[in-house]
Amino acid sequence: MFDTLDDLLLRFEEIMNELSEPGVADDPAHFQALMKEQSDLLPIAEAYREYKKNNETIRDSLSMLEEESDEEMRQMLKEELSEARARTGELEQKLKVLLLPRDPNDDKNVIVEIRAGAGGEEAALFAALVYRMYVKYAESMHWHTEMMTLNESGIGGFKEVTFMIKGKGAYSKLKYESGVHRVQRVPETESGGRIHTSTCTVAIMPEAEEIDFHLDLSECRFDVFRASGNGGQCVNTTDSAVRLTHIPTGIVISCQDEKSQLKNKDKALKILRARLYERELARKHEEEAEERRSQIGTGDRSEKIRTYNFPQGRVTDHRIKLTLHRLDSVVNGDLEEIISSLIAADQAAKLSSGDKTAQA
Repeated sequence: MFDTLDDLLLRFEEIMNELSEPGVADDPAHFQALMKEQSDLLPIAEAYREYKKNNETIRDSLSMLEEESDEEMRQMLKEELSEARARTGELEQKLKVLLLPRDPNDDKNVIVEIRAGAGGEEAALFAALVYRMYVKYAESMHWHTEMMTLNESGIGGFKEVTFMIKGKGAYSKLKYESGVHRVQRVPETESGGRIHTSTCTVAIMPEAEEIDFHLDLSECRFDVFRASGNGGQCVNTTDSAVRLTHIPTGIVISCQDEKSQLKNKDKALKILRARLYERELARKHEEEAEERRSQIGTGDRSEKIRTYNFPQGRVTDHRIKLTLHRLDSVVNGDLEEIISSLIAADQAAKLSSGDKTAQA
């Protein structure tokens, strides 16, 4: 591990020296690549430098203890030594996590699909609630959201909604949210006061550029039609809505939120590319079975991942057995504790898997 860290620190210093040279920005592509590599290596370089400095403190304290005779001074040195040794253990663990292979999609924007599941109108209302939860979380992270497609139900629920969240690290945070979300509450549509259980499915897909996944447009069919529902006069009087069919898979995507046919076509292509890219990632994960088993669920839409229980005011994530008794703040976008716990559990599982591989 430390040979790798020495090499990475050396590379980081080389990059910093190159960035300080005059004229480095004359080649924008090379300059951007250097800045990206510098940003990726910075946390490792800082942690490793602190680790080395901490080890120097340990060596100095041990050396001074051998020479020091004053008991009060020796006690101070022992306390300093104990703190430094504890910090060394923390930094070693941090460095192990930083050296874990990074998901190449972590810095990408995400496309989120939420669909009402079992529960009829109540499931649609729950889907709308989950949508607002993610929008508020995105706002707290200073990310931007963009509506892509929306199919509303009669009383304010969402049968299906697709939207994009744009922001650095969006996928790294939200990739654990894919799966079945379950709600237990007395529905607004229920007059008898009985608690119902309803579900919605969430799919988190990294935005796929052409460089990530080549989409053959000859395999796509576009149909245009007149948009329906609320909107301005242009929305309802021109053939601006677009229906995109991917012939090999049968995937159909309809976009009608924009007044421009071109913009609706662009949104439909983004959704299709993300869906096909997600399929490709799922296929690769299945091939890498051992790696897949070491991960917290990050993509299985059929996996029940979380329950929102309104009568008890609690949220439970079933994958990591985490229960929080502050449902109101969670559905208002306060997801950071849940997401941080999922990331920590995933990292711990990967570290454990790596240790077992090394021992074998």
